[in-house]
Amino acid sequence: MNILIKQIMLGEKPKDILIENGVFSKISDNTDIVCDKTIDGHGKAVFPAFYNGHTHAAMTLLRGYGEDLKLFDWLNKVWKQEAKLTEEDIYNGTRLAILEMIKSGTVFFADMYWHHSAVIRAVKEMKIRANVGITFMDSLSKKALRENIDFVKNFKSESNPLIQLGICPHAIYTCGSSMYTDCFELAEQYGLKLHTHLAETKSEFDSSLRNNGCSPVAYLDSLGVLSENTIAAHCVHLTDNDAEILAEKGVTIIHNPCSNMKLASGIFNYGLTKKKGCTIALGTDGVSSNNNLSMIEEMKFASLLAKVSTLDSLSLPVEEAIKWGTVNVAKAFGLNAGEIKEGMLADCIILDLSNERLIPNHNLKSNMVFSADSSCIDTVICNGEILMENGHVDNEEEITEIASRYEIP
Repeated sequence: MNILIKQIMLGEKPKDILIENGVFSKISDNTDIVCDKTIDGHGKAVFPAFYNGHTHAAMTLLRGYGEDLKLFDWLNKVWKQEAKLTEEDIYNGTRLAILEMIKSGTVFFADMYWHHSAVIRAVKEMKIRANVGITFMDSLSKKALRENIDFVKNFKSESNPLIQLGICPHAIYTCGSSMYTDCFELAEQYGLKLHTHLAETKSEFDSSLRNNGCSPVAYLDSLGVLSENTIAAHCVHLTDNDAEILAEKGVTIIHNPCSNMKLASGIFNYGLTKKKGCTIALGTDGVSSNNNLSMIEEMKFASLLAKVSTLDSLSLPVEEAIKWGTVNVAKAFGLNAGEIKEGMLADCIILDLSNERLIPNHNLKSNMVFSADSSCIDTVICNGEILMENGHVDNEEEITEIASRYEIP
């Protein structure tokens, strides 16, 4: 479908935006072309869509479960329930997650979960982008490990243009050194991203010092598994040397402020990572530890945490926070996206400027980070296709009705 968005605010000026073959093909003051779809942009603004760099989508089914617990107590409680999720449960939980993400302006997510075919089925059905993580842990049986590897080998990326695979060794406390090196080699062989939890808690940090004689980051560096293809979620507990390693290796840190606060994992060291030149992006983590998938909230809390942790109101300014939730995630996963420019992938959201949270509109970027919520979003476009229009997603009633039936065993 070719789409023409007429006279919509892009920055400070109204523009016509032509979308052809899944990209922004022309942005001009006026374009008179007959298209499959024309959108009247008067009273609206166009904004980059959001990209969620780290989540566990099907955990929507565990929203509100396992509250007020420390991380490892929470993990033990949640893992017991996750073990009971069927492939159909994960399909329905992922659909619910994607619905929530679309509603809040997100068009890509990096997942780390089980039953990958169910996740892919939901992603294809709802026409969103995803990096579907293939999770590896030492506790997996030899059969399960073989199935994971075979899944990677047999995946046909050309038949799923919006879907990537990711290789996901879970964490240093669930994966030994050989698991990490095997996963790294698998990712390198197939040109995939290596996505892992790293340095999330003080307990993990202290345990690594005892068992490995160094920090979690230094440990993975010693294994040779940190590179520009490595995505490291959390990275809350870092030494100066750790931050230097992550910057030098080109690792992308995925900061998850809401989850880190909720589980009391710690406060991300913005000052240190900024000083060392680390690449930082944002994720929501799973709903069971957040408890939503709003990248708008992540941008706000990331900025506020940076300001209070450095005691500097200039820390993480609005434009940088937006980059963390858009272009930085897109770049980390190899997507030519995250900005509204000619030649880039046509992912965007259309905002209703009459929404009370965007009035007055002295600074739209500031309003989006500090004031907006999902109610401000009228339309969501991914890869040149409309996923939500007038605040409605196709089949949303069926998705929510089915998910609402789920009961924790």
